[in-house]
Amino acid sequence: MQIEVLKSKVHRAVITEANLNYVGSLTLDENLMEAANMIENEKVQVVNINNGERLETYLIKGKRDSGICCLNGPAARRGMVGDVVVIISYATMDFEAAKKFKPSVVFPKDGNKL
Repeated sequence: MQIEVLKSKVHRAVITEANLNYVGSLTLDENLMEAANMIENEKVQVVNINNGERLETYLIKGKRDSGICCLNGPAARRGMVGDVVVIISYATMDFEAAKKFKPSVVFPKDGNKL
């Protein structure tokens, strides 16, 4: 049996930009992506703590050490600069393997720094 589990999470990043005219996605500082074991183009769920919105999109690698967390395209309507978000990715794996799997969880500091 296969089961979907939490793979990675960036907990409480702050939106730094919202770019409505971009072609969609979430741009995230490369440091945060690496620390959370996330890769470019990976599907993610973004949960906005300020307004309760949830959306699915994919990641774009942002400049390392920039602290960027930018909602792009239609996603820009789901949050504002300064909103706090949780960025989540999931993985499908065997049920027994899932029992032993440990997700990568990152808690950014001020400025979305590690």
